[in-house]
Amino acid sequence: MYNMVMLVTSDRFLNMPVMSLQTGSEIGRTAQEIIDPRNLSVVAYEIKGKTLDQHPSLLRIADVREIGPLGMIVDSSDELVSPSDIISLKQIYEINFSLANKSVIDEKKRKIGHVIGYTLTADNFIIQQLRVRRPLLRSFGDTELLIHRSQIVKVTDDLIIVKTPEIRHKEPAVQPLNVPQNFENPFRKTQQKEAIDQPSGRT
Repeated sequence: MYNMVMLVTSDRFLNMPVMSLQTGSEIGRTAQEIIDPRNLSVVAYEIKGKTLDQHPSLLRIADVREIGPLGMIVDSSDELVSPSDIISLKQIYEINFSLANKSVIDEKKRKIGHVIGYTLTADNFIIQQLRVRRPLLRSFGDTELLIHRSQIVKVTDDLIIVKTPEIRHKEPAVQPLNVPQNFENPFRKTQQKEAIDQPSGRT
């Protein structure tokens, strides 16, 4: 099972097999996440499969026993529900909230970019970071930002508003060495001094 503090990209859980402990076979595959915009958490996944009796069929995160190499493990296909089975889930499902391509602006209404992905905590499926693609003219080579959930001020149907000063650039894969920009080579000074003190040998 995933580590309790492990952050996982959202794509990892899409098209993931849902396996039944009762039959030992695949029930279906995750097709779309159901996100609660009030707390930015994934509460369920819509499941697709040829053997499913109802459409849409939803799998609540609370009903997943384990997540491992085989996929999401549940007791049986009885864990799948329709939106109308659970009132709270039906309300969230009907909101039809999606993070994909959602516009991101700061508190001064300046455009930051649009959401291209996110990471979540594997144990509770709470969204932790948004991956934001910056506008081409403003990127200056740094095309992506990582925005932590603590920086989000407000979520609406159309926009995500974030704190301007707290936005951090996406960290490079390899961190540069912490070397001061204006540094002097002490050995070079020693070499220059020796060259001045040493007689040239000419008459």
